[in-house]
Amino acid sequence: MDRDAHLYTFGIGEDYHLQDFLGAHEAVSHGQEGYQFRVWAPNAENIQIIGDFTGWYDFPLQLQRHESGVWEGFSPYAKEGQIYKCLVQRRGGQLIEKIDPFARYLEQRPSTGAILQKTSSKKWKDSLWLGRRKRFGFKSRPVNIYEVHAGSWKTDESGNRYTFKRLKDELIPYLVEMHYTHVEFLPLMAHPLGESWGYQLMGYFAFEHTYGTPEEFQDFVEACHLNNIGVIVDWVPGHFTQNDDALAYFDGSPTFEYEEHHRAHNYGWGALNFDLGKNQVQSFLISSILYWIEHFHVDGIRVDAVTNMLYRDFDEGPWTPNIYGDNRNLEGINFLQKMTKIVKSYHPGVMLIAEESSSQVPITKPVEEGGLGFDYKWNMGWMNDILRFYEEDPIYRKNDFNLVTFSFMYCFKENYILPFSHDEVVHGKKSMMHKMWGDRYNQFAGLRNLYAYQIFHPGKKLLFMGSEFGQFLEWKSHEQLEWQNIEDPLNQKMQFFTSQLNRFYKEHRALWQIDDSYDGIDIIDADNKDETVLTFARQTNKGELLLGIFNMTPVERRDYTVGVPVAGVYEEVLNTELEIYGGTWTRGNSPQKTVKTKWKDYDQTISLTLPALGASIWKVKRRIK
Repeated sequence: MDRDAHLYTFGIGEDYHLQDFLGAHEAVSHGQEGYQFRVWAPNAENIQIIGDFTGWYDFPLQLQRHESGVWEGFSPYAKEGQIYKCLVQRRGGQLIEKIDPFARYLEQRPSTGAILQKTSSKKWKDSLWLGRRKRFGFKSRPVNIYEVHAGSWKTDESGNRYTFKRLKDELIPYLVEMHYTHVEFLPLMAHPLGESWGYQLMGYFAFEHTYGTPEEFQDFVEACHLNNIGVIVDWVPGHFTQNDDALAYFDGSPTFEYEEHHRAHNYGWGALNFDLGKNQVQSFLISSILYWIEHFHVDGIRVDAVTNMLYRDFDEGPWTPNIYGDNRNLEGINFLQKMTKIVKSYHPGVMLIAEESSSQVPITKPVEEGGLGFDYKWNMGWMNDILRFYEEDPIYRKNDFNLVTFSFMYCFKENYILPFSHDEVVHGKKSMMHKMWGDRYNQFAGLRNLYAYQIFHPGKKLLFMGSEFGQFLEWKSHEQLEWQNIEDPLNQKMQFFTSQLNRFYKEHRALWQIDDSYDGIDIIDADNKDETVLTFARQTNKGELLLGIFNMTPVERRDYTVGVPVAGVYEEVLNTELEIYGGTWTRGNSPQKTVKTKWKDYDQTISLTLPALGASIWKVKRRIK
């Protein structure tokens, strides 16, 4: 695409590879090799480039303005590896140094200079993975995500964060050992403050220098694919850091943010909201998401804070209704629909996930049906209900049994991911293990029960790092996980249990083949609140069946009888109270043959011993006609 075509499509919001035009690029002008610089700053009085090749302020490179608001200039002195910034003269004459919004390499924070690099093309070796992804998709496949903050999974002996070069050597074998299908990273784009965990972005095309180089992340993704692990990355298109040297009021006027002050400012998060109705901003953001998908071969993007983009009254500050008099952010809705359509047109096999907590706008319905076109939505309602229930003293749980069963009323309203994420183990909320009721033994029993219930419930799965082995302390983003916990036998057995539960999930189609309709689930008994026991079955499209019985109290129930949909011999295939997992049972229940007797709507029953605070999962070993 030539310059005029780029300028035109950028202006109408349809340039989806804008990083190939704006920013700094190798070029030849009048027979001289150098770099071409282009900056969008429509209301600036002047733009210059300063850097190593200009002696910084000594001989700044003067850019020329196009009618489109793009400034352009060429320097034969610019060389690979040199650092530069944009010197913006705002309205009124104020001079300010700004980052290049399209830089792919930035200095390590707190510095913000862009680094000139030649465009490189990796020779990828993951074509087999990409072919399988295209052929099989993910809707009817197992999706069990290990959520990671790259800077605090592990540190080296000196306390330095791992880069992706080292994560490739240690994290990927761990993912394989733990039988996860995907790994998801908190944002990896450049951000000025580590304590933001990456959710206050400044460089939408730049890899966060703290985690190594973009090439190291490419190698990590490739290695994941060679080990049959998908990679998902968080992305934040709703708001950005208000640091003055980044995108904020780039040319002295609202450039990337909304014109209206109260819409531009995100008071709750101390950030600025993108003007999602502006054509140029749409090109910028859609180019960013496609860049991460195409340049890094990621398999999914989790879009953060979608609710903030959907409603004009989401924030703490004042708000004004839209043209229809309600609270919907029409620009945000239209942008998200456009974004998902464009991404799916280029990469239908890539997973689009919305972190969204409301129910007014359908998130995973197709755009053509009035939805936003995402593949999945985090089920925040399920997460809040279930954690509230498991934190409660079991003596009161029968009064709140609806917290466990209510999700069956809406679990197919959207396509869901069931998340136990980083947000649930910080800011005084306590770790997953620490949330559980009782003494240390019962806390681990409750945690095993909870994870088994998450795996058995319809929906894809997500668990934040450290939760798999029952870390007791809350997550700290500036420290590595409490790996020394593994020296404790209970933590060690908890880690082993999670790995075997994950393996069990992958090996049983009934848990993931039909994840979007009631055809894949049979609610057998959701009324036994007095004993606080829940029983339901999952099944495949060929009738293969798993029966799950969940005892939410610390009372062992012998000769527990429950109806089953199929006559035959049932065998227990998972018991969360076995010794090898940290429980007290040396062996599980013996196989049980069904008894022909009426039980609710079922003609057959089995009887078993239900472990205290335990989950017991069964399959049909042999059918009887």
